[in-house]
Amino acid sequence: MLAAFRRRYLDLLGSIYIYNEHRGYTSIDRVLEAVKAREPGNTQLIADIEKHRADERKHYVMFKRWFELQGKMPLQVDRTCGHIDRFVEIVFRRTIDELDTNKIIAEDDGFEKLCRVISLTEQRGMKQVEILLKHPLVRDDKTLIKIFKIIEKDEPSHWAPYDGWLKANGKRDPKWWERAIDTFIHSELLFLKLPALFLNPWVKRRTDWQDEHDPVPLVAQAA
Repeated sequence: MLAAFRRRYLDLLGSIYIYNEHRGYTSIDRVLEAVKAREPGNTQLIADIEKHRADERKHYVMFKRWFELQGKMPLQVDRTCGHIDRFVEIVFRRTIDELDTNKIIAEDDGFEKLCRVISLTEQRGMKQVEILLKHPLVRDDKTLIKIFKIIEKDEPSHWAPYDGWLKANGKRDPKWWERAIDTFIHSELLFLKLPALFLNPWVKRRTDWQDEHDPVPLVAQAA
């Protein structure tokens, strides 16, 4: 009974993480393209965001390999389980796919708001990883622990470029209501969505990998 409970929990955990890592690097692609157009001379910011993107992609691949080693596909979860998805929807009142990234980043207020959303999301990710590394249902999975230790090492550099831009441009820190949104989204996932998915026997597995549908990078198109 306990073994089945643990398998189901880890299945859902891995499925939610692989969704969020994929959503992370594909969304950063759009941010990166817009930042290059907005501040082409800010090479440090561009390099830092490129590293963030590369790390998110690396994390996605690690979770993909974790599932492959088990001979199964992730469960089908959608944007309702995405932290950045929910944050963007609440703050910008539209989904990530509907968001005009170029327009948002072209405006100081929009870019400032987006920087705080990304920073808070990444800091939330760090807190969650610290919890999971001590979680009794996770500790016995050595591969998963290795993945989370790598994420723990990478994570601090992920919010640094956005916080750095905010400070360099005299922008404010997140206010209480922005932190409250972050807490609400996390609580919503932890206490509502995760239990609902756990108890739903009809949740199907994906039949393909998310990255099979990634757009071809502009460099590759040119080549």
